[in-house]
Amino acid sequence: MLIDAHEDIAWNMLAYGRDYTHSAHEIRRQEAKNGSRAPELNGNTLLGYPDWLRGQVGIVFGTLFAPPKRRQTRKWEGPAYADAEEAHRLYRQELDLYHRLADEHPDQFRLLRTRADLNAHIAEWKQKPADAPKPIGIVVLMEGAEGVRTPDELSQWWEGGVRLIGPAWAGNRFCGGTGEPGPLTAEGSALLAAMDDVGFVLDISHMDPQAARQALEAYAGTVIASHANPAALLPETDSNRFLPDDVIDALAARDGVIGIVPFNRFLDATWKPGDPRLPLEKVVEHIDYICQRTGSSRHVAIGSDFDGGFGVESVPAGIDTVADLQKLAPLLAARGYTNDDIAAIFAHNWLRKIKAILH
Repeated sequence: MLIDAHEDIAWNMLAYGRDYTHSAHEIRRQEAKNGSRAPELNGNTLLGYPDWLRGQVGIVFGTLFAPPKRRQTRKWEGPAYADAEEAHRLYRQELDLYHRLADEHPDQFRLLRTRADLNAHIAEWKQKPADAPKPIGIVVLMEGAEGVRTPDELSQWWEGGVRLIGPAWAGNRFCGGTGEPGPLTAEGSALLAAMDDVGFVLDISHMDPQAARQALEAYAGTVIASHANPAALLPETDSNRFLPDDVIDALAARDGVIGIVPFNRFLDATWKPGDPRLPLEKVVEHIDYICQRTGSSRHVAIGSDFDGGFGVESVPAGIDTVADLQKLAPLLAARGYTNDDIAAIFAHNWLRKIKAILH
């Protein structure tokens, strides 16, 4: 099994009407036939039920995401929010989409909300043949906490199925974020305290490094970076989107896990649309950097961010759909990674973090 810690499924369903019960190729065919603007705005999809199944992607962290209107661009022409009330409404709408997906297609999708859900899901995947139909497990991750109007309602989000929260996407009232530096605010500290009380995983992806450092010191619960690459391998950019070495070290010291993003611009900051696609080996370089930095394979995994503002045109050569993430295994083996190492990177590291908060 492979676990992917970041896929913008609900956003694409809401913004573009993508039907992930179909294959990525079928979705592409339908969008080309219908003149959908989704490929133009978000790239050709990398996701679809048959592709998850073929790639043994048994669990995904499905996000709740919407951009603030002030950061709305051509890429993010879909629903956006101006304030916490609008963010709350959009995030609730996306959470409802995950519930509907699981309720209407139980043979294809399953929400994982408890330890019993997770154990039953893993048992089914172990018992059935690799090519046999079975549900894809979805763990819900809130990307950007603007949908949380007050910390008091965090228990309601937990009841709805959210298990991980990343306070930032762009900067907001909680902390600095991508493209908008800044520290953790008083509201951010209150949010973290309430998240810890309920038991959420803290996802520091998109947090400005200053805010991430403060959060890692303050947050007593489980911490991860669901989709973030090492800044040291991207020296051509001064973007605050990537993880400095000291933040990587702090995450590892907290037994955190970092999901590497196989997006060309996150693998080589000089890459731009229209350039040749990068070799898949670039993803392995970023995985290997975390392993060498932290001293083991325990703190790195995959967080693809697929369909999150880019499509097949913007990922390394050899990846046509999410199923092709399995091609990383022989590349890791060629670098000397053992089967146990690869199993940790593909699934066990994320399972350790999920099990820590499900009850």
